[in-house]
Amino acid sequence: MIKKGNTSSAVAALGNTGLAVIKAIAASVSGSGTMFASAMHSVADAINQAFVFFGSVLAERPPTRRFPTGFGRVINLFCMVAVIVVTVMAYETILKGYKLLQHPEEASNFWLNVIVLLIAVLIDGSILVKAMKEIVKETRSGAKGLAVIPSAFRNAGRAAPPTRLVFYEDIVATLGAAFALFAIVVTQFLDFPMLDGIATILIGCLMVFVAFKVGYDNMVGLIGVAAPKDIEERVAGLIISDPDVADVTRLRIVQEGRTYHVEAYIELRKGFTLADAGLVKQRLRERLLSDPDLSDVTLGLTEDDGVRSWGAGSGN
Repeated sequence: MIKKGNTSSAVAALGNTGLAVIKAIAASVSGSGTMFASAMHSVADAINQAFVFFGSVLAERPPTRRFPTGFGRVINLFCMVAVIVVTVMAYETILKGYKLLQHPEEASNFWLNVIVLLIAVLIDGSILVKAMKEIVKETRSGAKGLAVIPSAFRNAGRAAPPTRLVFYEDIVATLGAAFALFAIVVTQFLDFPMLDGIATILIGCLMVFVAFKVGYDNMVGLIGVAAPKDIEERVAGLIISDPDVADVTRLRIVQEGRTYHVEAYIELRKGFTLADAGLVKQRLRERLLSDPDLSDVTLGLTEDDGVRSWGAGSGN
C-alpha cells in the first residue's frame, strides 16, 4: 500500500520540510518578515503533503464487506484537513504582514536570505516539474518536453487529488519564493521598508487562494463527481467494441479518489442464453478492469430492444 502512495506528495513533503528548516533559521537570524512568510508557507506545505501522502496510502485499501466501494474518497478527506492547515498558516502570514506594515523592521544578512530563497526556488520548482509530469502520466496526455507545462495546466482537474494539491501548492510556493526574493533585493537597495510587509501579505493571499481551490475540488470529490467526457467515451468505446453488445442504455462513472467506478446497463444482441450472457458479462468486466483508471465495474444486461440509445444522434 505504501508503494502505491502518491509519490509527488511524498517528495514534496520531504523537500518542504528541509526548506521550512532553513527558511526558519534564516528568518530568525535576519528578522525578515518576507522570509518568515515563506517559512510558514513551507511548514504548511510540508504538513499538508505528509497528510496527503498518508491519505493516499489509506485510499489504496481494497474494498471490504462494510465498505464495498473502497476507500478512494479518504484522500479527499485528508486533503480537506490540509486545507484547514493552509488556512491557519495563511492567517498567521497575513497578520505578520499587517504588523510589518505598521511597524517596518530592518532585515539583516542579505546574502543569507538571497541564497536560501534561490535554493527554495530551485527545490520548489523541481517539485512543481515532477507534479506536472505526474499529471501528464495520470491523465495519459502523452505530452513531452516543454509541452508538459501547458498539458499539466489543462489536465490538472483530472489528476488524482494529492497530485492536484502538490501542483497548486508548489505553483504558489515557487511564485512566493520568487516574490520574496524580489522583495528582499528591492528592500536592500531602495528605501522602501514597507515592501517587506506587502510581500508577506501577498504570499498569505496566495495561500488563501490555494486553500479555496483545493477545498472546492475536494468538496466536489467527497460529494461524488462524474468522470470527464473523455473517460466516459473511452469506457463506452470499450463496451460498444464488443461484438456481442448491441447498445448501452445507461452509463454512470463516478470518480473515487484517483480512480473511477463504472455502472453500466448493456443491451446484448438477441438470441443469447442466460449462461452465454453471463460469459459476455464476465468478459466485459475483465476488459474494463484492465484499464488502470477503473477500480470497480457493475454491469446490468438485457436483450436488445431495437432502439438506439447510445451514440450519434442519441444525445449521449
